[in-house]
Amino acid sequence: MAAEAIPSSVLREFCPLYYLLNAIPAKVQRGFRSVLVYLTALDCSGDFLAVGSSIGMLYLYCRRQEHMNKYNLEGKCDAITAVKLLSCFDDLVAVGTASGRVAVFQLVSPLPGRNKQLRRFDVVGLHKGTVTCLTWSTNGMKLFSGDDKGRVVFSALDLDQVGCTRPTHVLLKAVL
Repeated sequence: MAAEAIPSSVLREFCPLYYLLNAIPAKVQRGFRSVLVYLTALDCSGDFLAVGSSIGMLYLYCRRQEHMNKYNLEGKCDAITAVKLLSCFDDLVAVGTASGRVAVFQLVSPLPGRNKQLRRFDVVGLHKGTVTCLTWSTNGMKLFSGDDKGRVVFSALDLDQVGCTRPTHVLLKAVL
């Protein structure tokens, strides 16, 4: 009988995450209106907790430094519907939105010779519906994203060459 695989990333906190929740505002001001902030997506790794919100803001909590960073998806304030972290040579975060936009953040690395500033790459125009799931290849060079219309998209990334090396491909398109 084979041993059961242990998940590589789990929530390891054994108490309520009040420090995390208190760092995320309950409301934000949009013009003259006050808008409630809903937490819409969650992922974790050994070093980070990533929380997506209804206002298009990604909250990234670093467990080692006990520090919260906020990343805004510029432009239209779409709700974040999917978040996926990857820790390999670089720490990467993929974010999917309700309008079908996918963004990849390459986080700052403390290692010598690695990324010294935050970089963002966008995959736009391929999803026609809400992005519902994201997954990385183990080396971080491939991102697969799926939407609620049944479309699965493959994006080949080369972060050293600043972006996608090959055009993104639609792998599966559901016929409804």
